[in-house]
Amino acid sequence: MIESDVIIVGGGPVGCVLANKLSNELNLKCLIIEKRNHIAGNCYDEYNKKGLLYHKYGPHYLRFKNRKTLNYLSKFTKWIPGEYIVKTYVNKKLYPIPINLETLEMFFKRKFNSKKDVENFLNQKRVRIKKIKNAEDFILSKLGKEIYENFYKNYTIKQWGIHPRNLSKTITGRLPIRINRNPYYVKEKLRLMPKKGFTKMFKKMINNRNVTIRLNTDFNKIKKKLKFKYFLIYTGEPDRYFNYKFGKLNWRSLIFKFKNYNKKFLQKCVQYNYPNDYKYTRTVEIKHVTKQKSNHTVISKEYPTNKGDPYYPIINDKNLRLFKKYENLMNKEAKNNIFFEGRLARYTYYNTDEVIERALDLYLTLKKKFKTIRSQKSSIRL
Repeated sequence: MIESDVIIVGGGPVGCVLANKLSNELNLKCLIIEKRNHIAGNCYDEYNKKGLLYHKYGPHYLRFKNRKTLNYLSKFTKWIPGEYIVKTYVNKKLYPIPINLETLEMFFKRKFNSKKDVENFLNQKRVRIKKIKNAEDFILSKLGKEIYENFYKNYTIKQWGIHPRNLSKTITGRLPIRINRNPYYVKEKLRLMPKKGFTKMFKKMINNRNVTIRLNTDFNKIKKKLKFKYFLIYTGEPDRYFNYKFGKLNWRSLIFKFKNYNKKFLQKCVQYNYPNDYKYTRTVEIKHVTKQKSNHTVISKEYPTNKGDPYYPIINDKNLRLFKKYENLMNKEAKNNIFFEGRLARYTYYNTDEVIERALDLYLTLKKKFKTIRSQKSSIRL
């Protein structure tokens, strides 16, 4: 048997945060089981042969809604400003994305004199839809057919392999629509990047003698050998945990292709989106964000696919109904002190700060449960 006070399945942000809190504050021995050969999950970054730090699984643009999460992470890293500026390539021009006032002025070749002016203009463009049923309806009702056709439709089809009318409105609703000139990709003002990268931050988080890590280990292949004293925390796919009892949830994956260039910079900003050109969805030059000084740069291209590691839950009615069945089983497992958290486990695309916030909230639940378990054991001994 492989025994530990706490067994954590997955060494991503959720696993690292909970291992940190449980090992330091409750003095519990934590075993992290990770199928990859590294921790930090999709936030993992590493140095390439040119000495450039790059994000192996796509860019992670860290931002914070509140200082509580920022203050917690600040124990493990220093920060640099997060210069997250993204452009989208449409009709051989680069436009600001998310859609903002400058995008609208460039695309429609006109100036807007006031907020009311642009609101009146969009009101003329938008399609009247009584009930917003899907991702297509959402954009048509907000911005009209021209913006939808040029900026959203083909990007969504490429990204998801599904027409927007067959996807939840939350898919296109994730990207804000602005009627100001804010150029940043995210709306939060607290935009930061770990100075020495995500991986170093998470390594420092779990640098504790109470934390053991088993890399290159598939939980499902060894779960019968595992025994936990207090808790098991699972951060993987819920359908896999329950042996696909109700069927498989659908996920979208990515293939990344990296190329080094003997130039200081190749792009004008960190990310270019390509809704209507090429098979890849975007190119990322993370050096714009990491602020490294080098005569070399690295560009990544992202190709969405249905095969490979799960990245994005495909949110539609069918998958939501299926996940609800698994969610009911997950809720029942709480009485056995088995808990599910994270993007994969909750079948929800959380931002990194949201995932960490949820992990901190789960810790508070586990802390209360731990005290209850200890008091019950003390009563039995008496």
